[in-house]
Amino acid sequence: MSTAVEIEKKTISVIIVEDFKLTRVGLRCALNSNEDINVVAESDNATDGLDLIRRHNPNVVLMDLGLAGMNGIEATLKIKEMGLDTKVIALTSHDREEEVIAALSSGAMAYCLKDIDPVKLADVIRDVAEGVCWLDPVIARKVLDAFPKQEALGILKDKSSEEGRVPLTEREYEVLKHLVEGKSNTEIAKELIVSVHTAKAHVCSILQKMCVNDRVQAAVKAVKEGLV
Repeated sequence: MSTAVEIEKKTISVIIVEDFKLTRVGLRCALNSNEDINVVAESDNATDGLDLIRRHNPNVVLMDLGLAGMNGIEATLKIKEMGLDTKVIALTSHDREEEVIAALSSGAMAYCLKDIDPVKLADVIRDVAEGVCWLDPVIARKVLDAFPKQEALGILKDKSSEEGRVPLTEREYEVLKHLVEGKSNTEIAKELIVSVHTAKAHVCSILQKMCVNDRVQAAVKAVKEGLV
């Protein structure tokens, strides 16, 4: 039987930084309905939000990018400078490619549109808390479509099989395809009818073989090299 301390350790603490009160209330109610997620604080601006983050050191921050004054990208950079293990999820209504790249470059682990389903958002929070990067599928496709696939394929053909082709198994290519579509470990597991642990193991193997640090880099490299 789990002790109170063990249950507390499993809870993912979240801070919401969002300027619209109605959105904050909706997010807090939706997330707190999950036993393993606890919204510990919220703010309508980045300055106060950063103070709350220093005080609570949460596992995850839901960061609105379009904040007045200091915007969410600037705030995410400051969180990174703090040296905390807090993971940032960029939350926005915009799907511009340049904003996505700026958010990820600033240190955000995920990029979610505000119309995301609450159940899906909870899954993203769980994945991000474990160090998994995630992009909304619509965003992922827009960013990946920016790469010239035909040109990349030409480069790939000029390389030897040892140098140019990543040695993935047939199953790993299946996982990579779902990864490029922006699916989480849980969704990949459901698609392939395997456990989440197995899906996560495949993803880790793919990252290692492709010599990349996270899922976003793997997805970009897969498209650039014509692997999917």
